[in-house]
Amino acid sequence: NFNMIDKRVKNAQEAIAGIKDGMTLMLGGFGLCGIPEKCIAALVDSDVKELTCISNNAGVDDFGLGLLLKDHRISRSIGSYLGTNKEYARQYLEGELTVEFTPQGTLAERMRAGGAGIPAFYTKAGVGTPLAEGDIPTRYNPDGSIAQTSKPKETREFNGELYVLEEALTPDFAFVHAARADRYGNLAFAKTAQNFNPDAARCADITIVQAEELVEAIPPAEVDVPGIYVDRV
Repeated sequence: NFNMIDKRVKNAQEAIAGIKDGMTLMLGGFGLCGIPEKCIAALVDSDVKELTCISNNAGVDDFGLGLLLKDHRISRSIGSYLGTNKEYARQYLEGELTVEFTPQGTLAERMRAGGAGIPAFYTKAGVGTPLAEGDIPTRYNPDGSIAQTSKPKETREFNGELYVLEEALTPDFAFVHAARADRYGNLAFAKTAQNFNPDAARCADITIVQAEELVEAIPPAEVDVPGIYVDRV
């Protein structure tokens, strides 16, 4: 019975149940806009560690993902931007954190592909650069020498132009920040908080939504992400 569906949970602690050491998390948001800070705070209060976190950036030193970094709970990061977080840069450069860089547009498409069931795709972004050719440092030794580098990516020519193969992202959990959510898991986002949030909501095994407002039902014409992708609100 459709009317029996209710994906709302009591609090953020209940929402993050089941996240274990070593899992991969996707987090929506851009800078500090539309980040799921309540979910992150609940994770900080847990004892989960050795996480792989996928996000455009990692918040700032004392907010958002920066709190998990500060506690050394993240072992690997996949994202686009290292700035605005000194601890993020320090851990990367001093050999405490593995970092996989990916262009912002490619990151969004890797998320979208994961949600669409597309395992990989070709893009022109990064062709002819170390991103495609490999050799970008992904982890340093404590003495500053390079411990690990990125691997070369497969390339292919289409219509006389070269493209690089990028793989989809399908994390264990996703944290999403929405303006409104209803009992069915339908979501509506506010302005630029759409950023990576809609794609993040679609690509994970389990999607957890932090909503500014919980409503009984969102009118169909106002739904940005349908509830079929959402597990907990």
